[in-house]
Amino acid sequence: MTQVATIADKQKIETETPISEQWAHRSLYEMLSSTASKFPDRPAVTFQIKSGAKDKAETYTWAELRSAVTKAANMFRKHGISDRDVVAYVLPICNEATITLLAGATAGIVNPINALLETDQIASILNETGAKAVVTLTPFPKTDVSARVAAAVAMAPNVKTIFEVDLKRYLGPPASWIVPLLRPKPTGGHNAKVVDFHTEMASAGGDALDFEETLDDRICAYFHTGGTTGMPKVAQHRASGIIYNGWCGHSYMFTEKDVLICPLPMFHVLGAYPVFMSCVSSGAHMVMPTPAGYRGDGVFDNFWKLIERWGVTFMVTVPTAAAALMQRAIDADVSSLRYALCGSAPLPVELFKKFEDATGVRILEGYGMTEATCLVAINPPHGERKVGSVGLPFPYTDVRILMCDEAGNITRECGTDEIGEICVANPGVVTGHTYTEQDKNKGLFADEKYLRTGDLGRIDPDGYLWITGRAKDLIIRGGHNIDPAVIEEALMGHADVAFAGAIGQPDAHSGELPCVYVELVDGATASIEDLATYADANISERAAHPKHVEILPELPKTAVGKVFKPDLRKRAITRVYNAALTDAGLDAEVENVFEDKKRGLVAAIRRNGEISDAQMTETLGGFARPWQWVD
Repeated sequence: MTQVATIADKQKIETETPISEQWAHRSLYEMLSSTASKFPDRPAVTFQIKSGAKDKAETYTWAELRSAVTKAANMFRKHGISDRDVVAYVLPICNEATITLLAGATAGIVNPINALLETDQIASILNETGAKAVVTLTPFPKTDVSARVAAAVAMAPNVKTIFEVDLKRYLGPPASWIVPLLRPKPTGGHNAKVVDFHTEMASAGGDALDFEETLDDRICAYFHTGGTTGMPKVAQHRASGIIYNGWCGHSYMFTEKDVLICPLPMFHVLGAYPVFMSCVSSGAHMVMPTPAGYRGDGVFDNFWKLIERWGVTFMVTVPTAAAALMQRAIDADVSSLRYALCGSAPLPVELFKKFEDATGVRILEGYGMTEATCLVAINPPHGERKVGSVGLPFPYTDVRILMCDEAGNITRECGTDEIGEICVANPGVVTGHTYTEQDKNKGLFADEKYLRTGDLGRIDPDGYLWITGRAKDLIIRGGHNIDPAVIEEALMGHADVAFAGAIGQPDAHSGELPCVYVELVDGATASIEDLATYADANISERAAHPKHVEILPELPKTAVGKVFKPDLRKRAITRVYNAALTDAGLDAEVENVFEDKKRGLVAAIRRNGEISDAQMTETLGGFARPWQWVD
């Protein structure tokens, strides 16, 4: 296991060993086969459809998982999938998602799609990738995934085959008896052939691939970003970048004796690569509770019992889930748990401390993104953890803080602790061709090498990376990226709206919630209620519905007439923090919000009475944005 504690340790690894010597695998299938030969009888993946500590669960050993992946890859080839053809899947969390991820990337190009997306968004991705097959659910009670996919396939004539997965097989009596009575009727409207996933797979060989696998480090996966616009961007991933993610987890933390609980979907890069591929590389065991993961019925209430049931050593979380877990008593033996891996959004400092104090578990915050095939940096397990930072870049990852023009030309490199745009070069960056749509790659790379992340940050004297803002103004709601333009464009369709500026307002649970400020045309009479109703009706993605709508006499603007969002963010921080102080009964208020070189926007608080730091920490500690007293 690699002991990286400092930036010097990372640099030593890079100097002493070329990355080409760190692993021999040329494909995901070779990596899986190697692990299956080493640990054939050890558990690989486990899924339980219900969240109880004694509920039915299905486990594949590594030998069984390799056989299932081999069968599925052969099945896809039998249905006409070649190296350059796309197998999409629209699945909740289940064992079939892990099988399809590996088999799709072996037979062709796999394209995971968020199962929560609307029909038109699913269709746009299927058309963007030219998917030839889709793996999804057969009609099942309490979910409309099958119906949405059927409607999407009707708009994507390139899809020739739909492979259906029936979740009924995970249920025992009496629930399994009830499913046929409640099962929705199939919906048609498309010309694709519909077959049963497991029936088709059973007729395929599981000992070896029926075809010669191409091993030229081809593009083998498409992952879409965002999901709040009609046309999400689709990022391309090479086998080497995916294997690199697995190598990072394996070399830093995991062995075949570890157990990871992952209530995150396989359509998200965090669950698919740093977690699952680390297991594929190391032989660790991945446990997945319920089709909806953290959103599943009873998962939070039973979470600590699940840790005890499976002997979990690593848990994977996001800030909203960590906050929800802190509202539950630790009612089980969690002594096996060593680390909690946290990503997707900033973790408030007080939540960080509360979680560690309550569980005795070390949190490792990290940073990654879909465009970089995920992993970029992490607080080192064997070194100093700097709360609020995202740690040190992984070996063979080069992070630069740069100033660039729109075309990607570097105007200068920032100095230590100077804020600029975070730019990344590593094995996961498909330089020049990150997105499938070539026009979207224009200006995306600095010096034709470094991926421009759109995030603002700095590197401190010890080499730790700190994220201070987002150049692209994305709103991150519980790890879900929301493009503010979606909200703004919808409201600009209202006859009474002259300008709209959407931002993320602080929220103690989700990190940020969408908020929009509006300037009306002269003589307009629309009310806040009118605009909120209009926004909800015209924004298809529910997560993007604004939680606060406010009408201003005039929106702050730049000299060229663009809405000046820093002022809107300051306004939102002031309103939200003042409301929290009032609700807590504290005689204090936000005097102003200012920009700090290292911390970003900071709320300056004036106290009018006797208020302790502890009271303020309890009231405002759940928010990601910092505060300080006015002298």
